[in-house]
Amino acid sequence: MSTVRDGLAEYWGDAWDAWNRFWFAPTAPATLSAIRVFAGAMLFYTHLVWSFDLYSFFGPNGWLPMDFYSIERGYRDPGWPSFAWSLFQHLQSPLLIWLIHIFALVCFFLLMIGLFSRWVAVLSAFFAIMYATRVTPGAYFGLDKINCLLALYMMLGPCGARYSVDRLWRMRKGDSGEVPKSVMANIAIRLIQLHMCALYFYAGLGKLEGQTWWTGEAIWLSIANTGYQSLDVTWLGHFPWVLHFLAHTTVFFELTYPFLIWPRFTRPWMLATAVGMHLFIASCMGMITFGLAMLIGNLAFVRPSTVRKVMDPLARRFALFVLGEKAG
Repeated sequence: MSTVRDGLAEYWGDAWDAWNRFWFAPTAPATLSAIRVFAGAMLFYTHLVWSFDLYSFFGPNGWLPMDFYSIERGYRDPGWPSFAWSLFQHLQSPLLIWLIHIFALVCFFLLMIGLFSRWVAVLSAFFAIMYATRVTPGAYFGLDKINCLLALYMMLGPCGARYSVDRLWRMRKGDSGEVPKSVMANIAIRLIQLHMCALYFYAGLGKLEGQTWWTGEAIWLSIANTGYQSLDVTWLGHFPWVLHFLAHTTVFFELTYPFLIWPRFTRPWMLATAVGMHLFIASCMGMITFGLAMLIGNLAFVRPSTVRKVMDPLARRFALFVLGEKAG
């Protein structure tokens, strides 16, 4: 009996140690910093395009007038969260809407270049959610969800530790330039990883409810839809087995992503599949920003050492060109 008890104690002890290592082992912030650069650029660009018709989207009498959000008048679904609040819901003046919009764009841009990173990360998360809430559900898509996801988790860790103006600033003040490992960088990355697993898994479950994914016709129906078509690949219709293979592979990939992305042996294959799938979506289905945003989320599964091999030389060249200093 004591042997069984000792074995269980050892098992739970090992499980607890693994849990602590998963969440609280300090990690280099290179991956989180790289995500900040690309996610900041995506936030800046995707919100900048609202400027072309800002008041129609966010004005009180625009395409989604404020009456739409009234449960009493029967426009809003009673199941919609009561905490879904946006500053745009309380702004009447076009001038104020534009001022808030410009301030948000400045925050997104500062997040991209890494200036006052911790502060603008919080503001960027607030503004990303605020925009998404105001246009829900009329113009709220997967891209907005990924934007909010990345913005939310970047504010938890030292996203400006590398590849940022903040770091160049610290080095100019005499900082050694060493970037310590961080527990919060690990927590932020883990949360992004788990959220990506949930997104793919539930996307796969949702596809199982659609008959065209079972029959293999879903990919054809997507690429043949001229409303989304950016690159004509309808010639694939001459090879139905390819379309069926792509459809079934997509479902298999999404359902197995939460399980096969963690082992070192299968992770490169899953990431390569994600790159291929989202580049196909970006190039053939007119959803370039969504495809790129999903790849930014997948970057959370790339080791910091691998990120540094790619990003550090680029950061040094940028620093030498702009400031005449070496930085990574």
